[in-house]
Amino acid sequence: MNSKTTGPEWKVSLHGGHSGEFCEHARGSLRETIEAAVAAGYRTFGVSEHAPRREERLLYASEREKGYDVERLKRDFDAYAAEVRRLAAEYAGRITVLCGFEAEVVPAAGYRDAMLELQRRHAFDYMVGSVHHVHEIPIDGTKQDFDAAVESCGGLEALCAAYYELVAEMIAALQPQVVGHLDLHRRNAPHTADLQTPEIRKAAGRALEAAREYGAILDLNTAGRRKRLGGPYPAPRLLRRAAEMGIPFCFGDDSHGPSEVGAGIDEARAYLLENGVTSVDVLVRSGPSGPGGDVFRKTVSLQA
Repeated sequence: MNSKTTGPEWKVSLHGGHSGEFCEHARGSLRETIEAAVAAGYRTFGVSEHAPRREERLLYASEREKGYDVERLKRDFDAYAAEVRRLAAEYAGRITVLCGFEAEVVPAAGYRDAMLELQRRHAFDYMVGSVHHVHEIPIDGTKQDFDAAVESCGGLEALCAAYYELVAEMIAALQPQVVGHLDLHRRNAPHTADLQTPEIRKAAGRALEAAREYGAILDLNTAGRRKRLGGPYPAPRLLRRAAEMGIPFCFGDDSHGPSEVGAGIDEARAYLLENGVTSVDVLVRSGPSGPGGDVFRKTVSLQA
């Protein structure tokens, strides 16, 4: 067996590890994804597969085209929960794998109980709380869906404000350890749009206040670079505002296949340092690196 990864303490991803085995829009196997995390030099790799959506109307078009249904999503997720623990034990001598999941806040009625039940039933190490829908319409998929969400809100400014309000509500409801891609609406918003209007800033402030109140870690998500946004989520102004409030960050590569594991992490570290953030919070398993040990939070320097 190869020796355990001993990269820098900050080299930890807490959002990603989606694989084609358990996520229709990802690629590769979970084993291949973890092998890529070892190769990337991660000390700890948090796997956070998407929670299953619970109503047929919430399936993505690509899932419908492939014959997916709600029962398939549930079966795949249960299989994921078992496989990630099995692989975490197998790879314990090489890398610490944390077993997590990414919550879905749809449908609006009842998501809190459903997500907390998943957490309880599978005894996950941690939860990533993300908002992917506004008015139960996806905002990070097709431009057509995004435009429909904008129309349902009565305009782009209203959509951005509604998005942040949903983030604040989600944090209070689920109290996740990590909050995913804080300004996700940037992905499909026009590049020339003003996303810093007083109304949007006010709503973003409420989301940040919730993160601070409930002790959440914000995901410095490298997928923003892959989505051609010029850098990670969140944008610099929002990042600096969070840092001024004392809200910590962690790294997330948001990988949806082995080729994306570790992508942009070194650049993300530089991005934080350029904006005055000199540490990140990580989750660490106590005792043996396989499943079973308690998971605790630790602040580590980016300058080591």
